[in-house]
Amino acid sequence: MSLCLVQSRALLGLEAASVTVEVHLANGLPSFTLVGLVDVEVKEARERVRSAIQNAGLEFPNNKRITVNLAPADLPKDSGRFDLPIALGILAASGQIDAAKLAGHEFAGELSLSGQLRPVRGALAMALALHTGGVATRLVLPAYSAQEASLVPGAQVYGARHLMDVVQQFLPAGSEQAPAAEGWTRIVPSPPAIADGHPDLADVKGHAGAKRALEIAAAGNHSLLMVGPPGSGKSMLAQRFAGLLPEMTVDEALESAAVASLGGRFDTGRWMRRPTASPHHTASAVALVGGGSPPRPGEISLAHHGVLFLDEFPEFSRMALEALREPLETGTITIVRAARRSEFPARFQLVAAMNPCPCGYLGSTLKACRCTPDQVTRYQGKLSGPLLDRIDIHIEVPAVSAEQLLDTPAGEATGTIRERAVRARERALARQGKTNHVLQGAEIDRHASLAPDALKFMHTAAAKLGWSARSTHRALKVARTIADLAESESIEVPHVAEAVQYRRALKAAV
Repeated sequence: MSLCLVQSRALLGLEAASVTVEVHLANGLPSFTLVGLVDVEVKEARERVRSAIQNAGLEFPNNKRITVNLAPADLPKDSGRFDLPIALGILAASGQIDAAKLAGHEFAGELSLSGQLRPVRGALAMALALHTGGVATRLVLPAYSAQEASLVPGAQVYGARHLMDVVQQFLPAGSEQAPAAEGWTRIVPSPPAIADGHPDLADVKGHAGAKRALEIAAAGNHSLLMVGPPGSGKSMLAQRFAGLLPEMTVDEALESAAVASLGGRFDTGRWMRRPTASPHHTASAVALVGGGSPPRPGEISLAHHGVLFLDEFPEFSRMALEALREPLETGTITIVRAARRSEFPARFQLVAAMNPCPCGYLGSTLKACRCTPDQVTRYQGKLSGPLLDRIDIHIEVPAVSAEQLLDTPAGEATGTIRERAVRARERALARQGKTNHVLQGAEIDRHASLAPDALKFMHTAAAKLGWSARSTHRALKVARTIADLAESESIEVPHVAEAVQYRRALKAAV
């Protein structure tokens, strides 16, 4: 037959939209035309497909007018993921493979000139789209990409290493049977072993107050800002924070891995391990929130269900910092361009670290600060009030003296602190079905109500510290988490008093 349809998928954000590759062979002047809103990488498939078919020992219809349409026509298509379905469509339209056997399969893969299959981005997103849609379709991918896709429960995934491995599965009935394809494999859905744990908090000497704040942040899913001089241990604490979070569920792991797959960063060795993204302070707003053409996930999405650590917080560009405000509230980021709109998940825990002043030693007992008041004001003024309002916990991390560093024994291990944080989180989930950080409106009134004395204390603190309505609610949610850690049903004065210490203004904290 001269017309063949092959199924594939395009990536639009985290959505893997269905694409039908229509291949038509006709008499006329020899040509090879690709249509359907294709990007440059897809147009280059003409030369890759031609060489791959010929070098695999198959016949390319050089004497035909070849038209390939990627439908729907208004959906943008990019990357080399359509090389394999285009090649199969040409072979089926020219009668070299059985087009009827292609039904019930979806294909994606980039071809080398020799016919080898190269990995593609978003294999997990493709498998998730089939899983959530309830479609019993076999997914054929390059071998490495197939390993990613097989993590989706119930996925029917086949991996291949070469174009011929795929062709041999769809030869017409009655044709001479080729030897078994060594590169063709049905990938059994077996998740890899869970990776080793994160660095241990016992490595951090001293800082009992900072470790307590980390425990509260992990228990209630709160964001955290650490302020202290250089070398005080802020980065060490932040790098160990992800180890305090509960183990990922399979659904969380799949979401996180799907975003990493879109960015080309998926690693099976980190399966079921919460990610920690730590971009350099020179990162742009687009690098943080995502963007480009086509839109790619940024660092905040790559930290989905994990930790986003921003060291040297005020040194980030103002535009990049302000772009964090909406994701901190909503847990998603929407990238809108003239031609398309993409939405990525971004439910991360923000851990930020900064020095109190340009030289870093304001308030230090070990070294004198050499900054003028005006320099300190300008430096701290790089962080806007609305952004600081959205960070639940602000703490000071003082420098550790040589005596503390050398003489203090190791503190509590990460596992011990994690057990307490997980118990408090489970208490909140049993009570309200969500962590304390995401409580809103009437939920705060219902689940974070204060005892009479605690209510009076909160009124006094909010008035004296000049809190906004958001700051008051943030402190209330932190107090609810502290009460959960203390296994208290009601929020009492000690819980509010501790929460107030974590909402001090930046200048007062240093």
